[in-house]
Amino acid sequence: MFIRSERLFLRPGWPEDWQELLARIDDEEVARNLAQVPWPYTADDARWFASQPQHPRCPHFFVTLPTSSEPARIIGCVGLAQDGDAVELGYWFARDFWGRGYATEAARAVIGLARTLGHRKLMAGQFVDNPASGRVLRKVGFTPTGQQRQRFSLARGCAVDSIEHGLELAEPGNCDDPADMRVA
Repeated sequence: MFIRSERLFLRPGWPEDWQELLARIDDEEVARNLAQVPWPYTADDARWFASQPQHPRCPHFFVTLPTSSEPARIIGCVGLAQDGDAVELGYWFARDFWGRGYATEAARAVIGLARTLGHRKLMAGQFVDNPASGRVLRKVGFTPTGQQRQRFSLARGCAVDSIEHGLELAEPGNCDDPADMRVA
């Protein structure tokens, strides 16, 4: 499964992506904002993640910047994951690509796909000391649920307060039609 947005190309990972993945996520400031990423992040971690198969209802994507002159570079990752009974949106971007709207654009693309896959509600968590992630979530339609929970962060090695967000999705639509990427 592939997704093209205005500036980005979202694609599945391949085992040979492990070195580029390692180069992008090997930053403690990136890893500490994520629940499932260890620190330090090793070559074995990158090999494992790059070789993971896609889940048909909860895919994840490497985010790339397509260019005509060189191979597209991985700049981050976005995807859906099962978290108990909920489906959760998650993302990360290499620090060099923060503040450019890429997380917002990639999240919108995956939300459109989530609707197409028949998901009716998405959840997302934001560590309390990562307000930038909360701004991204609000830009794409998530609202804080009023709940905070402790999430274990592998990179930090401890539980961290997380602000929970939810997004109700409209009926399934066409993920290729920007006019049909609405939320409920």
